[in-house]
Amino acid sequence: MPTETPPTETPLDPRHVTAIAAPLGRGLAILRCAIGISALLAPSLPARPWVGREEAERTSVRLLARTLGGRDLALGLGALIAPNARKGLSTWVTLGALADAGDFLATLLTFKRLPRWSRWLVLIVTLGAALVGGGLGATLAKDAVESP
Repeated sequence: MPTETPPTETPLDPRHVTAIAAPLGRGLAILRCAIGISALLAPSLPARPWVGREEAERTSVRLLARTLGGRDLALGLGALIAPNARKGLSTWVTLGALADAGDFLATLLTFKRLPRWSRWLVLIVTLGAALVGGGLGATLAKDAVESP
């Protein structure tokens, strides 16, 4: 009589993905807070890859970088202090992904006028952040619905 072998788990098993989604979402939130704080304190630093070293020192660019820093800090803090660990985190991570998608679109619309040395990097980072955040948000939302 053959014995039934238990199903093998793979690293991409949905149970593993769900188990690591919340810590990854919180890690993304911490990273977003760090970026926000750095933009508030040293606005030319995150602006350089987008507009170049010289342009990043302009007052208007520093102002916009600080406002984006405030946005990222608020989104990150929202995810970290979300009252409902699953649903709240999902909402804030998804909102962050939408902000990143907006950054991607803005970068794409001005792509040819951005510094050659960094425009691909900025485009890839903003797209990657939007996709990762969107995927994590969707996983967390699904987990919140399926879990009691």
